[in-house]
Amino acid sequence: MKQKTVNQIALYTGLTLLALIWLIPVITVMFTSVKSSADFFSGMGLFELPEELQWRNYRNAWVEGRLGLYLKNGLIVCFIKVPLSVLFASLLAFALTRLGIKHSRSLFIFVLVGMMLPQQIALIPLNLVYSRLHLTNTYLCLILTYIGFGIPLATMVFRGFFAGLPKELDEAARIDGCGNLRLYATIIMPLSKPAIASAVIMDFLYTWNEFMLQSVLITNDSMKTVPNGLLSFFGEFTVDYGLLNAGVLISILPVFLIYLMFQKYFVSGIAGAVKG
Repeated sequence: MKQKTVNQIALYTGLTLLALIWLIPVITVMFTSVKSSADFFSGMGLFELPEELQWRNYRNAWVEGRLGLYLKNGLIVCFIKVPLSVLFASLLAFALTRLGIKHSRSLFIFVLVGMMLPQQIALIPLNLVYSRLHLTNTYLCLILTYIGFGIPLATMVFRGFFAGLPKELDEAARIDGCGNLRLYATIIMPLSKPAIASAVIMDFLYTWNEFMLQSVLITNDSMKTVPNGLLSFFGEFTVDYGLLNAGVLISILPVFLIYLMFQKYFVSGIAGAVKG
């Protein structure tokens, strides 16, 4: 047997084992989501299914747990914030890579500092500012905050990809009379689908799962998004783990769908960001 074939077998065997290890928590959550509290505390194994599957856990999570409301709030924030963040980050990356700005590398490093700052240092200032502006418990305070924290990473993705596009494209477009905005909108961005896909997936995932900032800025239960809303599934003394796991499974569906929509370009977009 050729050495190349042996290496391929070893590679795919290792990847299969890693995939199985990754799937173990997912399977555990799925099995737990159809168990009652009595099943969970009866000593039943994590990988055992009860005799009577508790499908009503999903209905109770949606209706009684108000998960539908939390999903709606999260989707509103994501569908407004993610496109705006992608727009602002791509414009910034376009300026840094295609307009010949002086000290563009220093400006890029300054933007990246935003990735290094811990969110905890902004909790009190943000809360004070939004309280004085009467913006706490609103979508706007979440959207503005998430855009600010999301731009550095998205800018890094776009800058890396834009830097790999040949400058001859710009020269040819300018000869045809293209201005900067037209160059950005009709040439650079259509060629940057991998970068857009990568930025959308990572930004959506961050926005959907963010917990700490919204736990401070949002105290009204009707305005909570999924991570904060799932806390209501915890009782003062007990936890219905079947209900909680059903809620968790429902909450990952939007992220899963977004990844399926953009995964075709995801790897090449990340590769371009690292290369740049």
